[in-house]
Amino acid sequence: MGQTLLQAVIMEPDLALAGALDVPASPILGRDAGERSGHRTGVVVSADVSAAVAGADVLIDFTRAEATVAHVGVCARAGVAAVVGTTGLDAADKQALAEFGHSVPIVFAPNMSVGVTVLLRLVEQAAKLLGADYDVEIVEMHHRHKVDAPSGTALLLGEAAAKALGRDLKTDGVFGRNGVTGERKPGAIGFASLRGGDVVGDHSVIFAGAGERLELTHKAGSRLNFAQGALRAARFVAAKRAAGAKGLFDMQDVLGLR
Repeated sequence: MGQTLLQAVIMEPDLALAGALDVPASPILGRDAGERSGHRTGVVVSADVSAAVAGADVLIDFTRAEATVAHVGVCARAGVAAVVGTTGLDAADKQALAEFGHSVPIVFAPNMSVGVTVLLRLVEQAAKLLGADYDVEIVEMHHRHKVDAPSGTALLLGEAAAKALGRDLKTDGVFGRNGVTGERKPGAIGFASLRGGDVVGDHSVIFAGAGERLELTHKAGSRLNFAQGALRAARFVAAKRAAGAKGLFDMQDVLGLR
């Protein structure tokens, strides 16, 4: 994802790469950030977050939960906006982002895809129209290297359905079935996670009723759509920062859907 973001930034005439970060043990530290893609950027890959954001307007972070919170904390202290696409954040991590949002504008979305953002709206509308007579199941598949399940996007989809139906994933979410589980609990929202190969990300929300089934599906063919969404989010928070605005936003804010 980092390489995809780098290439996307390089190709945008209104954006400039201010820094590039990798883990301290990375073999590409000290090399030009565009070396792998054949573009000389003049920006050297570093593990020093504070130095990297010193001349930046926005940090785009697609890492791991523990790293993300630390990185955005550096941004908050430096007055730099942030775009966070990391998945697997728990309630405490999200609360930390909300608190950092008192200092700088932040866009947080486990999925930066414009298509997925539209899917979220469609799921909410479908759940409202179909109502409680339709069972909701969410199926997601990702590559073999993904470390968290269900995906952050699957949880967002579940939350969209739950909100529309007046439910709560903490009590109504079913995140695994094995053995003799009994009949399906009324009001449950089920999740199934598949892992394998190099699948970028597939998500389906199934509304199963008596005699019919409605399925809403999004399939990502490459990571470029996530990168393009992240750049739209970066432009959004850069404008917020320039205007002196602060807060925690998501992709629906970026697309003007709320």
